[in-house]
Amino acid sequence: MSDEYEYQHQVEELEQKSATAARLFDVRRIIGGLFVIYGIIVTIAGFTASDADLKKAQNININLWTGLSMLVVGLLFLLWMWRRPAIAPEPAPEPPPGPARPEDEAA
Repeated sequence: MSDEYEYQHQVEELEQKSATAARLFDVRRIIGGLFVIYGIIVTIAGFTASDADLKKAQNININLWTGLSMLVVGLLFLLWMWRRPAIAPEPAPEPPPGPARPEDEAA
């Protein structure tokens, strides 16, 4: 009885670690985080743009608009991850023990 309980406890512990790893390495977190970081950097570059930089871009502050767009995309990825968290895949069900099939015996 105690071996069965210990086995069950180990399985539950591994399932919990698997779910944590699935949430930790979610691609949406990585992509969203990178977009937010780069968006902040590019937005700051847009705020500090000189008149010569604006003149080159026909008076459009490209860095500011690109940085704000990157921030929005990154925040959308992080919102998506928060609203629909990753769930660890369920293990495949084991077939019930039963009589051997004739095909298995021939092999």
